Amino acid sequence: MKITSQSFADGARIPDEFAFCNPADAGHVCLGANRNPQLAWNSVPAGTRSFVLICHDPDVPSRGDDVNQEGRTVPASLPRVDFFHWVMVDLPADLREIAAGSFSREVTPGGKPGPETEHGARHGINDYTAWFAGDEAMRGDYYGYDGPCPPWNDEIVHHYVFTLYALDVERCAVEGRFGGIEVRNAIAGHILAEAKLTGTYSLNPEVAG
Repeated sequence: MKITSQSFADGARIPDEFAFCNPADAGHVCLGANRNPQLAWNSVPAGTRSFVLICHDPDVPSRGDDVNQEGRTVPASLPRVDFFHWVMVDLPADLREIAAGSFSREVTPGGKPGPETEHGARHGINDYTAWFAGDEAMRGDYYGYDGPCPPWNDEIVHHYVFTLYALDVERCAVEGRFGGIEVRNAIAGHILAEAKLTGTYSLNPEVAG
């Protein structure tokens, strides 16, 4: 199975229109268009009954002490953790493409509705839900896709891994409000094939990407 995108090439920088935040001269960043990228896949294995799509950033700082702090940087040596940007289950077995902007077209302060979404699929919450929990203007349940917004003072480029899983079950065994970890656990033992596409992004003008 192979996954590709017309929005960016594997290993290349994700264009600003697909990011939650974009670089800016004043204040370091500004809100982006936050559109989901186009994705397509082929060579699906026989017996596929549904797909799961997960986008995660494995380069998120494990501590937030230095994140977005003037006069400081997030050191490259800091241990990193996963941050889920998109969790979607129950995509139908005959689907082969997701159009750009079909699931996300803007930043939505206060969260996004879910879990039900297009194609009879279900969205999980992404990790902006926890990130904005203490922000009065932004907090809420963020279902579906929200794009890159790495720390503007991070010393490393962040990687955004879109992973498509072909499953031998029609419905993923998660219910209600679920996230990436719950889905990864639920699909274990049901994966017929998986394919990955990785884009990069940075808000730090001193870092390529």
